[in-house]
Amino acid sequence: MSTTDPIAALASQTQAALASAQKQKSASNLGIDDFLTLMTTQLKNQDPMKPLEGTEFVAQLAQFGAVSGIQNMQSSIESLSNSLRSTQVLNGTTLVGHDVLAAADSFTYTQGVGVNGEIDVPNGASSLQIRITDSTGALVREINVVPKDGVNAFAWDGTYANGAPALSGDYDIEAIATVGGERGSLEVLMSGRVSSVTIDSTGTGLTLNTGALGALSMNNIRRVM
Repeated sequence: MSTTDPIAALASQTQAALASAQKQKSASNLGIDDFLTLMTTQLKNQDPMKPLEGTEFVAQLAQFGAVSGIQNMQSSIESLSNSLRSTQVLNGTTLVGHDVLAAADSFTYTQGVGVNGEIDVPNGASSLQIRITDSTGALVREINVVPKDGVNAFAWDGTYANGAPALSGDYDIEAIATVGGERGSLEVLMSGRVSSVTIDSTGTGLTLNTGALGALSMNNIRRVM
């Protein structure tokens, strides 16, 4: 006479019920109906000689409560994220039309539109030159600035040294200072006007689109003017 192992039957039917629930929903979206199905299956197939104790049901209910709480938390976080994303886009649009300063070693020049920026010069600098070169590396203009400690502003009117106008296009820029008899490059901060803003798919990264400096991450902006 064959006998059926009630524990094996319980395990088998519980697994079947779980598989059925998972077909309809992912494990992270286990609903109350799925949970009750599993609980009912356990009750119907428990070993009469070793019934499930109340503490086991309490533990399972607590586990389901934790999962449900996490799902509610995820929903709240998603709503908060969407709200922050909208706020960030709205804040970004207020920068359109403003000039911003950012570190740059190249820029896009539009004929007739002047270029300007700033350089933070260390103490004791005896000379400062701004060198602008074209895409071939040829010198377009060298601007000599009488250095002072701290921020030094500069501007380029878009012309060669002989007064001829430079063409629209991409140019490189470098600042070279002499400090204590040693020449070295300094960081150049250039100005660019924000024409539009872009936010990434995650809603966490805001990009400012400028004509002169291209796309700039909000994290790289030194000053908004």
